[in-house]
Parts: sequence; C-alpha cells; structure tokens
Amino acid sequence: MDRTAQLTALPAEPAIAYDPPPAADSPQARAARVLTDNWTGTSTVPSRRLYPHQWSWDSAFIAIGLRHVSPLRAQTELETLLAAQWADGRVPHIVFNPSVPLDAYFPSPDFWRSSTAGRAAGAPRTVQTSGIVQPPVHALAAWLVHCADPGLSRARGFLARVHPRLAAWHRYLLHRRDLGGGGLASVVHPWEQGMDNSPCWDAPLARVTPAPARSFRRADLDHGAAEDRPTDLDYGRYVRLAGDYRDRGYADGPGEFAVEDPAFNALIIASEHALARIAHELGAAGTARHARAERLTAALVERLWDPAEGMFFCRDVRGGGLIEERGVSGLIPLLLPGLPHDIAAALVRTLAGPHFGLGDTTRLVPSYDLLGEAFDPHRYWRGPAWFNTSWLLERGLRTHGESARADALRSAFVRTADETGFAEYVDPYTGEACGALGFGWTAALTLDLLHLPPGHDVSRTGTDTFDRSDKGGDRA
Repeated sequence: MDRTAQLTALPAEPAIAYDPPPAADSPQARAARVLTDNWTGTSTVPSRRLYPHQWSWDSAFIAIGLRHVSPLRAQTELETLLAAQWADGRVPHIVFNPSVPLDAYFPSPDFWRSSTAGRAAGAPRTVQTSGIVQPPVHALAAWLVHCADPGLSRARGFLARVHPRLAAWHRYLLHRRDLGGGGLASVVHPWEQGMDNSPCWDAPLARVTPAPARSFRRADLDHGAAEDRPTDLDYGRYVRLAGDYRDRGYADGPGEFAVEDPAFNALIIASEHALARIAHELGAAGTARHARAERLTAALVERLWDPAEGMFFCRDVRGGGLIEERGVSGLIPLLLPGLPHDIAAALVRTLAGPHFGLGDTTRLVPSYDLLGEAFDPHRYWRGPAWFNTSWLLERGLRTHGESARADALRSAFVRTADETGFAEYVDPYTGEACGALGFGWTAALTLDLLHLPPGHDVSRTGTDTFDRSDKGGDRA
C-alpha cells in the first residue's frame, strides 16, 4: 500500500480528552494545547514557524507524550512517519508537507531530490523526504504507545503493522551503517545524530570543504538569532556533506564524515529491547532481540567507553580514535538496563560532577561540557539544555536506582518547560528560553513526566524497564 492509501486508511483525528479533565491553567493542559496547535491532521510539527514539516525522532518523542491523552493519535503519529520509509529500510529524518512553501525551510525537497537521487535506495514516489536519518527512538515509542491502551492497539492491529517496518529500520542501521566494522552504527552527517552543532563534530567536520555561502539561503535565521544558531562555516559544511551524499545516490560508505555516536547506538539498543517485547506481544520469541541488545551493549562499552573520563565518547571512523569532547551524548547510555553497574555509577558521578553540574550548578543537563573551550550556554547544541536528552537521562537515573536524582530532574524539567512556554531549549544555568517556543517534544515529554508518580523506581520493574505507562490510560 502506498503512503497516500495508508494515510487515507488512518482513523479521523480524535479530540484530546482527559478523565477527569485537567484545570485549564495546569501545565498538563498547556502542554496538550501545544500539541493540538502543532497538529497537521496526520502528524505533529516540532514548531509551526521554524520546523514546519514532520521530523523523525521528534515524532517518536511526541508519540510518547501523546499516548497519555490520545493513544489513537499517538499511533497515527508513528504510522504517518513509517509510511515514508524507504525500501532499504531507512526512516528519513524529514517528511515534507507539500502544502508548505519551498522557501519556508532549507534544505527543502528540491535540495534532497529523494524521488530521483534516492531511486536506487528505494525512496517512496508518493512523498518527498530527506535522505538522511535520525536516532532510532521509534520502536521504544511504539511499545510505550501500545502499553498506554493495549486493547485499542490490538483492535487496530497497530503493532502488527509497524513491527515489520521497525525491524527493517534496525536491519538497515545494523548492517548498512556498520561502517567501522565493530558492530555499531555510524552516522554520516551531524544532523543524523540529532545534536546538530555539537563540538563533538568539530574535528571530523574540519576535513569537509564547505559549500559556498552563495549556494544556499539559511531559512533558520529568519526565525532565530544568528548567535544562537550554527555558524555559516559549519552550515556550509553541513550542506556540502548532504549534497555529496545525495549525489552518490544516498549510498552508504565511509565518506568524509562517519562517526559512531554513543547516544545513537544506545537508542538502537533500547529499541532492540522494545522490539523484543513487541515480538513477544505478537506471539514470537524475543530472545534473539534481547541477545542482540546485549551484544550491542558490549560493543558500545568496548569501542566508546573511556574509564578514565567516566563517560562514553564518539569514535571518528575515518580519522580513527575517540573524539575527546564531553557531549551529553556520552551520558545517554545510562538509559540501558544492561549497562555494567560500575559504568552506570561512573556516568552518574560524571553527570553530577563539574562538567555537567546536575543538582549543583545547572537546572537541566547541558548539551556540552560546562568547562569545555567551546561551551556556549545559548548556541545550538554547544551548551544549552535540551528537554529530550534530560528526559532520557531521567529514565536512565531511574533505571539504575537513582530515584532521588531522577525526581529532582523531573521536577526541574516540568517547571522549566512550563515557565518557558515549552521552549525548544534553555540556558542550563538560568532556564532562560532559547529557540522556538511551543516546541513539540518539550510539551509531549512534559506530559509523560507529569504521568510519572514521584519516587517511581523503574529499576524494580524487571523486564518492563522501558514501560512506565499507566496501563489502560485515557482513550480518546
């Protein structure tokens, strides 16, 4: 079935409903209004002005929050995204809305040329997409959405429909993207990892000749301050990398930029565990998936862990060796239940120590080392705190029994998100809003944390580590 037919077959969008309804001036109601305002009919945009299309990992995080107020709409969010999957298994990082003008966002569909340049890789013909990917949060999101209302999910055959697409997505990442030969997936563009402008990319990006500034127009500067966004030099390198990848037909290989990233691979592992649970729900054994997750965890430790620094680092596949920059990505493996105890304990010490300052000097987890030369509390991914990474680390703390720290992070998250109008990101020290307001995943993940009872300890839930849904939640 092509994407148009699939979207036609999706149910009509239900209104968000609560039982009992929240107060109109509550953080819960305000967060839900953001998601209503950002809804397009089949998916949710991150931001109406700055990001007017569907983004891959944004939709996964948004579905995780939506499950508490409309499980049906959360299912629709994921199904819309997966309907744009390429035949080789990749899930593109942007699905373009054809009603949005081309000049509203760059790179636009006419830059990516997915239906022509991506033909050999099986890009869909019925919708325009980008050709790169984003972190694979999708299986985890699908499992949590199912758990919010298993009866609705089973009645609609939700997991049966998304499972083969999710399995193909993981095959693509674990086979075609194992560019370093050590079992881990590589990203071939900084945008794929999601933390676009991190100082972790500075060294490998230095090899890339930037595209001339006159060859593109940055639409992002129409909506954000230049001092908060990537520099023109960095943007020129991003454009060059994306254009070169497009021009070789989106064929994967160790080009100028290939990096094994700890957060990207930790999310593959978390989603492998979720795929195992999905398989079990569908009547198959999930043993092989759990075993693969354990092997990937071992590979992650072997290739990216630095015991002297107490955190994970990115590996430059082409240049060789670890990239000695402390980004929040190196803490995200705390999410994994199979992480060795000593490594989990070291990550908690690093998170609370002087480089990230959680519980001491910062409100939320900064995206980069507070003591690093490149730290900037406002510039995109070079220091500001982002809500999705703090959400992942809140789960990680809870997974490893750090309930008091998790509760403190949860409280700071909800308070800061609401006070800033659900900002895209914030100054890690002051909580000052940066970037877009009314940001989709900020609102959605706030809803998720508001449904978490204080003191809840996921380390006690065994194989349900990744499921903290209140089973049988409100059905819209």
